[in-house]
Amino acid sequence: MNRTLVIGDIHGALNAVEQILKRANVTQDDTLIFLGDYVDGWSHSAEVVSFLIELKTSYNCIFVRGNHDELCYTWLTQNTHNPEWVKHGGQATMDSYAKLSQEKINVHLQFYENLTNYYIDDHNRLFLHAGFTNLHGPHREHFSKSFYWDRTLWETALAIDPRLKKTDLNYPNRLLLFDEIYIGHTPVTRINQTTPVQASCVWNIDTGAAFRGSLTIMDVNTKEWWQSDPVYQLYPNENGRN
Repeated sequence: MNRTLVIGDIHGALNAVEQILKRANVTQDDTLIFLGDYVDGWSHSAEVVSFLIELKTSYNCIFVRGNHDELCYTWLTQNTHNPEWVKHGGQATMDSYAKLSQEKINVHLQFYENLTNYYIDDHNRLFLHAGFTNLHGPHREHFSKSFYWDRTLWETALAIDPRLKKTDLNYPNRLLLFDEIYIGHTPVTRINQTTPVQASCVWNIDTGAAFRGSLTIMDVNTKEWWQSDPVYQLYPNENGRN
């Protein structure tokens, strides 16, 4: 049966990407939905993008935009040097891109430009990097940066009293619009978890690959998941975003 597989934040960890694709026995019949943040952290940021561009030539891939991808694109196109970005993984990305020709970088720019802010499948499942704020849904969002910067959707889902019924007037409207929502952006390691976490209808797939966690791929139908080794072990001489 064809599977829909969702992948969490990669942050330059090509070794982890290759591991999870093998461990999940990914085939060309599967649909792969990547939740963004392909760069910034480990040393293979540019290599990750090259790998994903090639992957899409043979596999059905959907690439969502993450905040770090937007930061990298801004640097590549405007030559800006945001000190916070550099400090939080950007330096490794800059070093990685220093190895690429301008021709190759131009191909990468097309990749960044073609990223989607969100994706809704035929089963009313929403996939995006971070969140949205409009009570009517992402199609009515006034500030597109919310799709890859917002944390209030995840914080709201975590804060809901599990005894609260969906019919209660106090139930957050944003969490009634979709059967399921899949996000990354905020590592679940912040709440001392290492595997995908569900809160209300929201599934967080960012299992801290940028730091000391693993990269995760999950079957959205069965909820079976596979993980890489802790990514810092795959890059023993690097700090990632630690």
